[in-house]
Amino acid sequence: MGSKILYYIVLLPISKLPYPLLYLLSNFVFFLMYRVIGYRKKVVLKNIECSFPNKSKQEHQKIMTDFYRHFCDLILESVKGFSLKKEEALKRFVLTNPEVVDQFYAKGQDVIFVGGHYNNWEILAISMGLQMKHIPVGIYKPLSDKYMDKKMKVSREKYRLKMCATHDVKELMPQKLDKPKGTIFAIDQSPSNPKKSYWMNFLNQETSVLFGAEKYATELNLPVIFCKIEKTKRGHYTGTLKLLCEQPIEQPYGYVTQLGTKELEKDIQETPQYWLWTHKRWKHKRPEGVELHKDLV
Repeated sequence: MGSKILYYIVLLPISKLPYPLLYLLSNFVFFLMYRVIGYRKKVVLKNIECSFPNKSKQEHQKIMTDFYRHFCDLILESVKGFSLKKEEALKRFVLTNPEVVDQFYAKGQDVIFVGGHYNNWEILAISMGLQMKHIPVGIYKPLSDKYMDKKMKVSREKYRLKMCATHDVKELMPQKLDKPKGTIFAIDQSPSNPKKSYWMNFLNQETSVLFGAEKYATELNLPVIFCKIEKTKRGHYTGTLKLLCEQPIEQPYGYVTQLGTKELEKDIQETPQYWLWTHKRWKHKRPEGVELHKDLV
């Protein structure tokens, strides 16, 4: 009952605000979250300091402040998704080169998209199905709150995106839908089991990386495409696709994983304020006896 009240009394009215008012609210949320509450500031600052050891304290501080401004925009833009119209979605996110993936649609071939929690990944997932021929499939972890989980799923799926719970991925991947699908893998989450993770250097730190995208790309020999998201101005984004590997089955172990992770690392190094620094990305340390893989790319 509480979730239903939250949705209709708070979230839905906020989602209907015009963008100028939405960003005024975001400015206020920034003041509360950053200046008053200090939400996860220690985690964020430590992550930034370890990722950019050669930058000064002033530079670390600026990255952190800019991140929180963007993070508050991201929260409000995500709420906006509950009532986002198709025309607005197309205006707010532009896929610059759909031909990169459309060539595989012409062959009737599924693809794998890889990317990170960078810029506004939510609007990419919602909008990309309107701008390419493949059926986009987003992998997600269901919320424990059944009511909010249903509302989020309905909101995300309104423009061709199909949602697939993490426990259903193994069954989904070999399936053929009525049209070729493009399954979206987030590659920057922290694996739950560090002993079974792929360990590599990422942002100047030993990092455990999810291996699922490479696993399915290799088993099914599916092209792997990186999704680069850029923020052109407040509330406006572009997506650019880059074909990383067309024949994963021919590549050595770890190659596809490193390709995607290095692309994301490059984006973060260029504009670090747009990555999700609140995440405890390095909570696990490499266990004794687990290999740290050398760079392949």
